[in-house]
Amino acid sequence: MNPLYKKIPLPIFFTLLLAACTQQNPQLLITIADARNHPAQFIDTGEAGDSAGDILVFDQPLLDKDKKTIGNNSGFCIRTRVAHSFQCQWTLTIDNGSIQVAGREFDTGTSHISIIGGTGKFAGISGDMESSNNNDGTFTQKLRYTIAQ
Repeated sequence: MNPLYKKIPLPIFFTLLLAACTQQNPQLLITIADARNHPAQFIDTGEAGDSAGDILVFDQPLLDKDKKTIGNNSGFCIRTRVAHSFQCQWTLTIDNGSIQVAGREFDTGTSHISIIGGTGKFAGISGDMESSNNNDGTFTQKLRYTIAQ
């Protein structure tokens, strides 16, 4: 049995090898969305109270893991399942760039959100974010990402 690399034409083999060598290791960025003094605004649509279609809008300070302000956390969510989850999209604005995320945010527990794009030093970003409610008016956001070269 011939090894796989002997079946691949040499130029393609070296291209694949070079691509594998230039892949970036995933990076980790931990941020805290601070809603203590800037809670999300609830916009009640349709039926009174919590109902499908209700909207949350927010614009909050973004902190690092040491609780130092590093930027802004701004976006919106639409209630899709009552007392369960919202569909959200928001932007983390940090020095020299921004990161856009979108996905399902659960009312409790940890949510896994897609990183859908970025600007500035985050242009070409991809990955995912874990969002967890700290039950004190803050949300810890752990972003695991790579940036295409």
